[in-house]
Amino acid sequence: MPVIKIETYINAPIEVVFDLSRSIDLHKISTAHTFEEVIAGKTSGLIEMDETVTWRAKHFGVFQELTSKITSLARPYQFTDEMASGAFKSFRHDHLFEERDGVVIVTDVFDYKSPFGVLGRFADFLFLKSYMKRLLEKRNEILREFAEDDIKYKKILPF
Repeated sequence: MPVIKIETYINAPIEVVFDLSRSIDLHKISTAHTFEEVIAGKTSGLIEMDETVTWRAKHFGVFQELTSKITSLARPYQFTDEMASGAFKSFRHDHLFEERDGVVIVTDVFDYKSPFGVLGRFADFLFLKSYMKRLLEKRNEILREFAEDDIKYKKILPF
């Protein structure tokens, strides 16, 4: 099972970073390049414990659907989303938040299993793991951009 772990440093209040991280609206912005759209479940605002969202996005030239569910949430320190259905055999994405010296350290741990057995593991090695890492890094670049800009994050967050 491949595991991707990345850290992102953000100069903003931990509550802002946490809430932006679970914002459906910011997720749409950060994945616009994959034509990602919500087709079921929570469609906007902040996703909460036990809620699901179904996304439709274009990856590798093919539109795919993926439903994930929030299975753990402790504001503002962590939340976990897990795949309920989709192209992966399974995935678990832990989002961890720690404030140190006024900076929030966001740690993403994305643990997934590809479908198709040996072929899936070969795809992980060739391109899938690096592709997924780039998606997470891009998402966190947008998260940082919005969290560090009062005007931008106030357009996304409901408070």
